[in-house]
Amino acid sequence: MIQENIRKLVVYGQKTGLVPDEDKIYVTNQLLELFKLDELEEISEEKEAEIEKTNVEDLENILADMTDYAYENGILTENSVVYRDLFDTKIMNILMPRPSEVIRTFQDYYKQDSRKATDYYYKFSSDSDYIRRYRIKKDVKWVAATEYGDLDITINLSKPEKDPKAIAAARLAKQSGYPKCLLCKENEGYAGRVNHPARDNHRIIPITIQGDRWGFQYSPYVYYNEHCIVFNGQHIPMKIDRSAFCKLFDFVKLFPHYFVGSNADLPIVGGSILSHDHFQGGHYEFAMAKAPVERSFTVKGFEDVKAGIVKWPMSVIRLQAEDTERITLLADKILGKWRGYTDEPAFIFAETDGEPHNTITPIARKRGDAFELDLVLRNNITTKEHPLGVYHPHANLHHIKKENIGLIEVMGLAVLPARLKDEIEDLKQAMLAGKNLWEDEVLEKHAEWVDEFKNKYEKIDESNIDDILRHEIGLVFMQVLTDAGVYKRTPEGQQAFDRFIANLDA
Repeated sequence: MIQENIRKLVVYGQKTGLVPDEDKIYVTNQLLELFKLDELEEISEEKEAEIEKTNVEDLENILADMTDYAYENGILTENSVVYRDLFDTKIMNILMPRPSEVIRTFQDYYKQDSRKATDYYYKFSSDSDYIRRYRIKKDVKWVAATEYGDLDITINLSKPEKDPKAIAAARLAKQSGYPKCLLCKENEGYAGRVNHPARDNHRIIPITIQGDRWGFQYSPYVYYNEHCIVFNGQHIPMKIDRSAFCKLFDFVKLFPHYFVGSNADLPIVGGSILSHDHFQGGHYEFAMAKAPVERSFTVKGFEDVKAGIVKWPMSVIRLQAEDTERITLLADKILGKWRGYTDEPAFIFAETDGEPHNTITPIARKRGDAFELDLVLRNNITTKEHPLGVYHPHANLHHIKKENIGLIEVMGLAVLPARLKDEIEDLKQAMLAGKNLWEDEVLEKHAEWVDEFKNKYEKIDESNIDDILRHEIGLVFMQVLTDAGVYKRTPEGQQAFDRFIANLDA
């Protein structure tokens, strides 16, 4: 079967455009060498015709069979997901063009239209298996209607869990500073190791942001359409300041069909990689982007910039103008005021014991001829009652969502832990069977939540339980965003928000 799969993979490469006809023999010979084979065996015309029917959907099985062969023949020493991923990425790299070729093709498309360039690059990133389409399909996704619009919910299953052997090997592995992190440019073409994912099939598009060299790539886990990452060419920490706003608009001007945003730059309310300056963007409109401005205001000296408070469970200021320089100047003023702002009655403290708490999650986009910048006010203060953060999902929601609320969640997409897939299915069966959830070691954490919502429905049975559970999870996520909002959607909370807005003219 290895002979057949080599032929199938080459056909796959030709059909996706990864392998030009001129490279067919070269790629075949490179695959033979990888699998320690001396020759390509002759096959019948009928078999060749069958192999020619190989299509994109066959890639998962082809790579799985090839990796099985590698393990069975001693080419691959361990047969777990981490080691298999390291090896099948090496396989795909044989089909890949060099970075210079990818960049040249991207730039040729970009001269025609920025969207054609990203269409090419996104397809390329998927065809090369950098984005593992067959894993992304396993993610559980749905939309939950709420008073703030349709929130996107996803249970993420595409990121593989490490097996015990790989975890042990990673613990014993020599700690390397190369690449310094998962976002560094040195990841391009890197073979990987047990404590660092393989990036043989990774290609980066260089772009210029504020005069500096940055990189543009897609996320291998694509939480939404064309989920991209934009990262500084230098390994320097994230920082939200005026230059960050300028960088966001530089990217939007390069790719006006994409939004781009940044996680906040403080722990708890920030992203998972604060050590490397980067943004996330994509070709998608989140619920927050669709949310209307419910109260407009004007800041003295910036009458030409439309400003308003967005109807959203978190605290969002939206700025709009055709001149991005005017938006960035006002955004910088708002950020400066917020960094140093304290309102004790609203439990907002700029700092405690010298530790700063206030920062902003910014998101930029183009809408028609105008540019928009959403500024989401964040605060990471903790208390004994809320040790993980006052403006963080509270303990009663941790059975669904305990992790930090980063940029993606802020905009209205819940990224929920993989454990929920089985837990929700087990919960469904237990509810239908009338079991006491409080007596179940795993499902007990959901018992109080179920007791709260089940009386809202006349009946819960096989015909509606799936819709009910998905709707209620959506409402939990809405409450997660409410908990993360510094100004609550109450008269007192909105009055406090207005006090901060009034302070902008001071």
